[in-house]
Amino acid sequence: MDTSFLTDSLIGVGAHALSLGAACVALALFVLIYVMVTPFKEFTLIREGNSAAAISLGGAIIGYTLPLAKSVAQSGSMNDLMLWATVALVAQLLAYGVARLTFKQLASDVAHGKQAPAIFLATVSIAIGLLNAAAMTE
Repeated sequence: MDTSFLTDSLIGVGAHALSLGAACVALALFVLIYVMVTPFKEFTLIREGNSAAAISLGGAIIGYTLPLAKSVAQSGSMNDLMLWATVALVAQLLAYGVARLTFKQLASDVAHGKQAPAIFLATVSIAIGLLNAAAMTE
């Protein structure tokens, strides 16, 4: 029986685990930084049943994860992956800032459970994530 196929496949598992682990750490750091930047307490609000907070945070997570996934797929090194993860983080923070400038009451609206501003913020976050991912070229 030829074991080279199995051996070659198992070699890829280590690289997969390393990339996945690094991406999960980057995602956790993004969430930590994002919730520190926003003036409302997303996790507290979500625990209290505030769906607007869940929508806005969920959109930001998706918006960040899209370019993060692209960077995992095309990065040639861990340094490259972390660089693009940082670019994606900055893009999401800028998107939040622009959304907040557009709607001055955005933070208080989300904190009070208003879903329309949260949906707008989530949409902006996802749109920026898609554009950011598409702009990442090899």
